[in-house]
Amino acid sequence: MKQVKLGSILFSIVKYLSLAVFSAVTLIPVCVCIITSFKSNEEYASTSVLELPDQLLFENFRIAFEKANMLRGFLNTTIVLLVVLTVSVFIGAMLAYVLNRFRFPGRRLIENLFMFAALLPGIAMQVTIYQIMYALGLINHLYGYMIVLMGTDIISIYIFLQFFENLPVSLDESAIMDGCTYFGVFFKILFPLLKPAIVTSLVLKGVGVYNEYYASNLYLQAPELKTISTALYTFTGPYGNQYNYICAGVLITIIPILILFLIFQKQVYSGMAAGAVKG
Repeated sequence: MKQVKLGSILFSIVKYLSLAVFSAVTLIPVCVCIITSFKSNEEYASTSVLELPDQLLFENFRIAFEKANMLRGFLNTTIVLLVVLTVSVFIGAMLAYVLNRFRFPGRRLIENLFMFAALLPGIAMQVTIYQIMYALGLINHLYGYMIVLMGTDIISIYIFLQFFENLPVSLDESAIMDGCTYFGVFFKILFPLLKPAIVTSLVLKGVGVYNEYYASNLYLQAPELKTISTALYTFTGPYGNQYNYICAGVLITIIPILILFLIFQKQVYSGMAAGAVKG
């Protein structure tokens, strides 16, 4: 009995100690970013990263917003997000519908090709993709960048496939017997039932698109096409980086996501729970 109790105590100690360590690893960089955003360049260079500033320089946020042209970055990112997420959800859901509900030669091959594509490292494929984009004249065009992002959404297809496995085929058969077409079955009956999977896909894809730096820096080189992830690199250069402005800009970029999360957190939690663990 004592051994069981001692083991339980040790397990609790390890559990809470691990939680404290991981919390510190997560929160310390955020605290450093907040502290740095209120410092001047001279103060940042002469003090510790965890040392509080002598005075709070809110001016850093205005300078970061204006010099990095973050308004343009937010506008471009919003356009990309709306188009990419909308098209990705419809394409992913329709492809999953066809692969799950219909039996045709080569269906398994297509599913395996999707799996193979998901395993390929994205950066390793960029040389080929860039050559194709350049040949088609899609470099430095917002729609070209959106095509690249929409064409790399393999995970959403598997999320919808997993969810379709839990929707009975009898729904389709009953609707078809009542005279409904396949398009009607998908859009009127099945698609509304995919809400948890849609929320899961939107969260995963949306975070990836919002934070995407490599592709946006590669395909959107014109200053007016900056996204929010590349705008902050205005404060980097060969003679040093202005980390106080970079950290101020990072905090600005967090604000829209934080507001959206606070508004839709109930839908996000329920959608992730219902859509990600079905199977």
